[in-house]
Amino acid sequence: MVHAELTVAAVVCIDNRFLVVEEFAHGKRVINQPAGHVETGETLLDAVVRETFEETAWRFTPTGLVGMYHWPHEDGRTTLRFAFCGEVGQHAPDQPLDDGIIAAHWLSAEQLSARDDLRSPLVLQSIADYNDLEALSLDRVKHIHGR
Repeated sequence: MVHAELTVAAVVCIDNRFLVVEEFAHGKRVINQPAGHVETGETLLDAVVRETFEETAWRFTPTGLVGMYHWPHEDGRTTLRFAFCGEVGQHAPDQPLDDGIIAAHWLSAEQLSARDDLRSPLVLQSIADYNDLEALSLDRVKHIHGR
């Protein structure tokens, strides 16, 4: 049986530049979208709002579902990621960022494509899907309680 790590990511684009984070992961400096694990009791939408703020100090409002990504890693782990597009509002520049986060940046798709330090293939895939596909309505994202 596969046990997947449930994660979320934010795809935010302003003036053809995407919000990304520079972070330490597995001993390396890498570029990723604001992303992270869904905590117990949290909805997918709550998780992406929280992760985006913790990693970038930007308040994020999801507006659509870019895609769902099943990624089996070479080491046997599996990630199931839900990527949401949306808008950022208030920025809190004095807010300390999560451990491991170096800085938030705004980079174009071309700049990201030219890099060799992306954390995973999910970064470029979700940006391509954001650019090429219509986001699904958040009405498609359900949080079911109970039995």
